[in-house]
Amino acid sequence: MTRNLPRPARLRPVDLLRLGFLGPRTRRLRSALSTLGIALGIAAVVAVTGISASNQAHLLERLDNLGSNLVMVAPGQKFDGTPVELPETAVPMLGNIAPVEQISSTADTKAHIYRSDVVPASQTNSLRVLSAHLGLLKTLRGDLDSGRWLDEATERLPVVVLGHSAAEALGVRDPGKKVWLDSEELAGEWYGVIGTLKPNELVPAIDDSVFVGRPQAIAALGGGRTPSTVYLRTHPERVSDVQAVAAATANPAQPAVVAVSRPSDLLKIRKETSTALTGLVLSLAGIALLVGGVGIANTMVVGVMERRGEVGLRRALGARQGQITIQFLIEAVLLALIGGLAGAAAGAAVVYVYAAIQGWPAAVPVVWAVAGPAVAVVVGTVAGLYPALRAARMPPTGALRAA
Repeated sequence: MTRNLPRPARLRPVDLLRLGFLGPRTRRLRSALSTLGIALGIAAVVAVTGISASNQAHLLERLDNLGSNLVMVAPGQKFDGTPVELPETAVPMLGNIAPVEQISSTADTKAHIYRSDVVPASQTNSLRVLSAHLGLLKTLRGDLDSGRWLDEATERLPVVVLGHSAAEALGVRDPGKKVWLDSEELAGEWYGVIGTLKPNELVPAIDDSVFVGRPQAIAALGGGRTPSTVYLRTHPERVSDVQAVAAATANPAQPAVVAVSRPSDLLKIRKETSTALTGLVLSLAGIALLVGGVGIANTMVVGVMERRGEVGLRRALGARQGQITIQFLIEAVLLALIGGLAGAAAGAAVVYVYAAIQGWPAAVPVVWAVAGPAVAVVVGTVAGLYPALRAARMPPTGALRAA
């Protein structure tokens, strides 16, 4: 008479999840070490890519400060050499170009500057007196040597800010001094010095200039209402686009007589630097990802193979092969996910701390921060699948003997 053997129990999905969570809870040390190994691998990927990206952002920012994204628009000349002024609407029109982030301008005046009112009129030291918009210093990345820059309160007053070379020529070291502004058409007047500038490598021409607020220059110094130079700080990736439309935007009636600067050398260097550093970031990310993936795979394989005795016992008690496999897969996914998230957070923290120490702008690539945990789960699953299948297919006696 044939006995009816009991059929293996079927586990519900909820039971399989509980079984998958049982391993990490009961083997806390092993689970913690496995999670730590995964976290270190992902943290290495995020840290390497983040530090490289931060360095790239720092170098590109330095190039931008040197003028790779600065476009200068100035009046041009006709074929006979006759200058053609820019329209008064040039500044607001150029400011409406979408990639333009900052805009400012200067305009000529009829005044000359002297150390005192007894200096001969011919001894101007070739210094120019210009009216300036309040945002000029910010647009040109200029720095004050002493004092302060023009603001809404001082742009209507008889005060000046001296460029570096102008301050040296006039013998003015500190604010509070007075200088004499005069011209053939205007009555002379004393102006107070409220600030001096440091040398500007980006636009050396402003070193020999003296700046007055635009309202004061128009009212008392014969300042022009049309700009003599317009400075555009554009989006770094859209410089060529702005150059292409700047002339027609500044003077739609006569775009051919508008002079537009083309910082082609700096722009070319910026593009080459960006391409080279991007390739470096991707290469380092690939290497770090490979190393991290090998570490994750090794952690998961060892974790599964060392539990063959447990597998043999469960198989002897009637557990199915599929149940064994799913249990280990759930454990692998859980440990990989926790380790991946912890590693991404740790890697991002390292990037921010290192960037703060170096004075760089912190840049954590979102792609790699998100891809890190995802890669950990995929690698952990693949790495745990093969040994789980192999262990589940072993006969119970063989698995117990191998324990």
